[in-house]
Amino acid sequence: MSLYTEYANDGKHFIIHIKGKFDFGLVQEFRQSYDGLSDRVTTVVIELRETDYIDSSALGMLLNMRKSLGAGSRNIHLINCRPEIRQILDISRFDKLFIID
Repeated sequence: MSLYTEYANDGKHFIIHIKGKFDFGLVQEFRQSYDGLSDRVTTVVIELRETDYIDSSALGMLLNMRKSLGAGSRNIHLINCRPEIRQILDISRFDKLFIID
């Protein structure tokens, strides 16, 4: 399994865990994971602890998710990034669009 989701904090936090490669192969699964997300959810967390690769299509998926969920209406956190993934996010200036922990 490359992607799984869960709710935390009384349904207010939605967490997407990505394991292995975060690339074009996850487009449909990633999009479906947050499609129809409840209005109760105030925070979306992308857990990248077990992500060992990220490419430009993954960056595009994150931007599309942000747009789809209403940019600015929900906090979106990218957490537990490995240094090489954090570097890609920094170079892409994702720290201006997402909360990177």
